[in-house]
Amino acid sequence: MNQITTITHALSDPNRIRLLAACLDQERCVCQLVELIDLSNASISKHLSTLKGAGFLESRREGRWVHYRVPDSPSPIVADALSFVRSHALSDEAIHLDNARLEQIDAVEPTELAKMQREGCCIPRLTSMCCSPKSEGVTR
Repeated sequence: MNQITTITHALSDPNRIRLLAACLDQERCVCQLVELIDLSNASISKHLSTLKGAGFLESRREGRWVHYRVPDSPSPIVADALSFVRSHALSDEAIHLDNARLEQIDAVEPTELAKMQREGCCIPRLTSMCCSPKSEGVTR
């Protein structure tokens, strides 16, 4: 019963479903996921931890970078839940918008993306207003 409640809890938040959907077919760096969902690094990390604890994601560290992906061999109950997410969440409009945004995010090297995030800048292709660290009154 505990595994069922852990899985349903992990899927009970729209942001966690968006994060999981972003990782279904490709490994993602945390900086890419932060760019996708407008939440703090800490909030994204907490959501990723919940998904990882439920068995939906696994992580690997590469230096200071952390990458998340769906496990190759999830438990049978997690595999069933992943199948449910694939068949239902992927038809959601928000997920379609995320996938279009991910194409743009994927075009930027993760190290450059993280640098832009640290400097408070944006990705020019993702927004009509691009800022520089010296810009006043312009936010992401």
